[in-house]
Formats: sequence, structure tokens, C-alpha cells
Amino acid sequence: MIVPLFSMILRFLFFVFLFYVLFKLVFDFIIPLYRTTRKVKQGFREMHQKMQEQQGTDAYQQAAQTNGSTQSKPAPLGDYIDFEEVKD
Repeated sequence: MIVPLFSMILRFLFFVFLFYVLFKLVFDFIIPLYRTTRKVKQGFREMHQKMQEQQGTDAYQQAAQTNGSTQSKPAPLGDYIDFEEVKD
């Protein structure tokens, strides 16, 4: 009589422990991981969208400068002379 009761109590405690572990896993690991992943993806999407907008405005400005300018390319200033520091 005592053995089946003890077995039922142990079984109940095992399922309570299992439920607790699953609960902690879901609410302390899986849900925060999901939220963080979603925020990071949203940040990357926003960054990508801003980059696309910036490239679009840069291309528009370059096209406007190329089409709107009647001047030729500026003349080169001269040869580049490499600077070397002379030690005494």
C-alpha cells in the first residue's frame, strides 16, 4: 500500500519538475531569443532601407551633376610628390 502511494508521489513530482523545466525553457530562453531575433532582423531591414534610399539620392545627385554641368573636368593639379621625413 505504501509503495504504490510513494510511486504516485514520485511520478507527480517528476511531472511537476518536468513542467517547471519546460516553463523556464520557454519563458526564459525561447521567447527572449525570438524577440531578440525579430528586433535584429527589423534593425537590418531598416538599415538596408536607409542604405537603398541613400544610394538612390546619391545616384540622383550624380545624375543631376553630370547632366546639369556644362563645365569640363577640372585640370589635374600636378604630380604627387611623396613626403619623407628626414631625420638628423
